[in-house]
Amino acid sequence: MTGAEQIVDDLRAESDALDALVAPLSAEQWGQPTPAAGWTIAHQIAHLLWTDRVALTSITDEAEFGRLLTTAMADPAGFVDRAAEELAATPPPQLLADWRTTRAGLHAALRTVPAGRKLLWFGPPMSAASMATARLMETWAHGLDVADALGVRRTPTARLRSIAHIGVRTRDYAFNVHGLTPPAVEFRVELVAPDGDSWCWGPEDAAQRVTGSAEDFCALVTQRRSPASLDVVAEGPDAQRWLRIAQ
Repeated sequence: MTGAEQIVDDLRAESDALDALVAPLSAEQWGQPTPAAGWTIAHQIAHLLWTDRVALTSITDEAEFGRLLTTAMADPAGFVDRAAEELAATPPPQLLADWRTTRAGLHAALRTVPAGRKLLWFGPPMSAASMATARLMETWAHGLDVADALGVRRTPTARLRSIAHIGVRTRDYAFNVHGLTPPAVEFRVELVAPDGDSWCWGPEDAAQRVTGSAEDFCALVTQRRSPASLDVVAEGPDAQRWLRIAQ
């Protein structure tokens, strides 16, 4: 087993929460635009369906995933959007049913991945726990797009912790992808959890710090909100730069 069980449980709960949000919608509401330019609610669910399907393929059929990867690399910018566009044309009841079946298969498969196995992906190979965390992050982020489209305020949960963790761990990636040299020292990140507890990363005596609510930090690192609209505060020039490029 992978040790990913708790994260898979969180992924299932996050998926179910989004399912509950979209299941009662009319066909017209499925066509409602979301904050992602050109994407309706149907596009958001179609994207999650496609990505869950591809993640399941990575676990169960590496040869087929390799073929998908080759196709994706031929058009990395348009590959994902094209898949979402095609699946979004599916009638909403079928789209939702397909997502339910696919994600259930993915969740079950993630639990069977042997410890130490690395799963192929569009970036570096990853463990089952990392795969589940990535799927949790994306499900939450696209769920936020759907909630915004519907004017719904979702209640934050402890599931945000894994998303915040991946946000902290990818600090250097954010600098690199923007052509910047990552800071040589760690930051202190202190976030207020939904239950009022503190989630912390980095040395307590770090000169540069990031503080705020966990929910707002997650909205920042998933690029769903601008830094100016959030209660996340940075102390130090490198930490301030990070908030502008975090992803």
